[in-house]
Amino acid sequence: MNTIYLNLIAEALQVKVWQVENTLTLFAEGATVPFISRYRKEMTGSLNEVEIAEVKHRAAVFEELDNRKATILKSIGEQGKLTDALQAQIDACVSPAELEDIYLPYRPKRRTRASVAKAKGLEPLAAVLMKQDGSDIVAEAEKFLTGDVPDANAALSGARDIIAEQVNENVKVRETLRHLFRREAVVTSKVIQGQKEEGVNYKNYYDHHEALRTIPSHRMLAVLRGQAEGFLTVHVEPEEARAIPLIEEQILRQPVAPSPAVEQVRRAIADAYKRLLCPSLETETVSWKKEKSDADAIGVFAENLRQLLLAPPLGQKRVLALDPGFRTGCKLVCLDEQGRLLHNDAIYPHPPQNERGAAVRKISALVDTYKIDAIAIGNGTAGRETEHFIKKIALPKHMQVFVVSEDGASVYSASATAREEFPDYDVTVRGAVSIGRRLMDPLAELVKIDPKSIGVGQYQHDVDQTKLKEGLDRVVESCVNGVGVNLNTASRHLLTYVSGLGPQLAQHIVDHRAAHGAFTCRDELHNVKRLGEKAFEQCAGFLRIPDAANPLDNSAVHPERYALVEQMARDLDLSLQALLSNEEARRSVDLQRYVSDTVGLPTLNDIMAELAKPGRDPRSVAKVFEFSPEVFSIDDLKPGMVLPGIVNNITNFGVFVDIGVKQDGLVHISQLAERYVSNPADVVKLHQHVRVKVVDVDLSRHRIQLTMKES
Repeated sequence: MNTIYLNLIAEALQVKVWQVENTLTLFAEGATVPFISRYRKEMTGSLNEVEIAEVKHRAAVFEELDNRKATILKSIGEQGKLTDALQAQIDACVSPAELEDIYLPYRPKRRTRASVAKAKGLEPLAAVLMKQDGSDIVAEAEKFLTGDVPDANAALSGARDIIAEQVNENVKVRETLRHLFRREAVVTSKVIQGQKEEGVNYKNYYDHHEALRTIPSHRMLAVLRGQAEGFLTVHVEPEEARAIPLIEEQILRQPVAPSPAVEQVRRAIADAYKRLLCPSLETETVSWKKEKSDADAIGVFAENLRQLLLAPPLGQKRVLALDPGFRTGCKLVCLDEQGRLLHNDAIYPHPPQNERGAAVRKISALVDTYKIDAIAIGNGTAGRETEHFIKKIALPKHMQVFVVSEDGASVYSASATAREEFPDYDVTVRGAVSIGRRLMDPLAELVKIDPKSIGVGQYQHDVDQTKLKEGLDRVVESCVNGVGVNLNTASRHLLTYVSGLGPQLAQHIVDHRAAHGAFTCRDELHNVKRLGEKAFEQCAGFLRIPDAANPLDNSAVHPERYALVEQMARDLDLSLQALLSNEEARRSVDLQRYVSDTVGLPTLNDIMAELAKPGRDPRSVAKVFEFSPEVFSIDDLKPGMVLPGIVNNITNFGVFVDIGVKQDGLVHISQLAERYVSNPADVVKLHQHVRVKVVDVDLSRHRIQLTMKES
């Protein structure tokens, strides 16, 4: 990559050029973001995952820019219009918008008003007008009369069309207006006649005006969705009175004396703005703003997903999971410590069957038979009623009852993944299994579900789907590798996200495990089909073997550093196991002794931190939450009620809280705290237990307004 691009990336990220260059070198060698972030800190200057991913993204943008330059140079060259000066201008360009402005005069065009006028021979007349002197323009125009140009007015009209196109293709004019649009444009939306009733969801935007510069991403995406669905007309433009003078400053000669020629040029400028520049730059500006809004929305979604995936796991416990229902009953499954299905059944404690006695006996028997440690209840239809019923059963004192989000469970149960795991069971059994497993380990289970179906997004269906997938995949990859994966119990889907693996190698690992039994050490990964040295380098540090003979195989210490740790132990006359168990000995290690050309203090500090807690899950422990026993449906809510709730979704405009009535309530950003809040994520986290007060209940629209303010 050329030096200009490297400097621009470094400047944008406020890092050193060598950090950018080394990071790109690692990517070129096949390294992944998690691997670079964790195991190559000396090369990158300890860049974090976000910075590393941004280096990759910006480099890809510049690579795309270079590809576009090549296409443009070829096109202009084939036209015979490529000069050394033009090539130098294109080569020096670092902005896609500026590049397209330069190319605009050379872009192959369909028939335009200017091309028609040129065909009539009116280009010389346009040149005369552009001199903006005191010429007799009528006399000049009459020199160009033909059968296609019957009079002077027709000639002048054609000349103005040519000038208008020249103004539209002027790089400086477009750049000046581009800044004006981004700085001063106003977003205006109005309801389309006859769509008021059907488009009631967009009522707030029926006659809406807001500065583009300050409109939040969620409102921009909302008006664009309203436009796409045919309910709103949307315009994004500055005042014409501000735009046209800026063009005149670029085109009119200074000082300019009033003359008929100047007036013709003014008319051409006004036409160029209304007919060509404004529509073009409006489209570009909307695209620019939508891209920024998409990035904001994807960022919100990604952070929600991160918190959801890193939600506290219950761990390896025996779980009885219930997928509640009324008429069809509650499907239940019993799972062992590894999430394997032991038993499935159904109970019917609710109307219309009301078989509560039989249900109590069945639950009690299953808890005893399968030595159940915890109960997981889906939070969908009949969820609160089932929770209430279960808690009335005389269960063992150690028993914990959890309410678990069902979002995405139905998607999983009908997926190819679920059919592959449970080919002999129907969707109800699969859904119940998913509920139980996501209590045991949310990360391991949720990776099987399309993140868009998990219910924590903001306008996820309106944003660029390719960028959304890239962003969410990056979060999943980060979470999986940050936590680490048990090599002997992980599913193919979880292994897919491990650094350096992917679907094919993940399947090969599962196949090898099935054929040869559990892995006893990381080195056995070399025996897996098609898993070469590069893949081993990338994945090994993120895979754990809890009962391995070498304790480092259950840590985040990379195999390439085993010899270094073993040397530390020898230098202290200790065994490796003794070093791990002796905190005082670890403190006595002089890390400077082990600094080399490839290993610096950042890596050594990471190693020592890992030796202190090898194999420990960085996530906290799952906690039981209880809804208010006073409310079961939205009809039970009254303004002023103070209730416990769980944060289910965080958006830019507020947070949605589950208070146990099947409909989440909204705490608007203005109601999150007594102080001013600019970002809801600064105040609450996903799955946080909160207390909220009911402000208003709209039964007709099923909307609940909540506040977290105490006053």
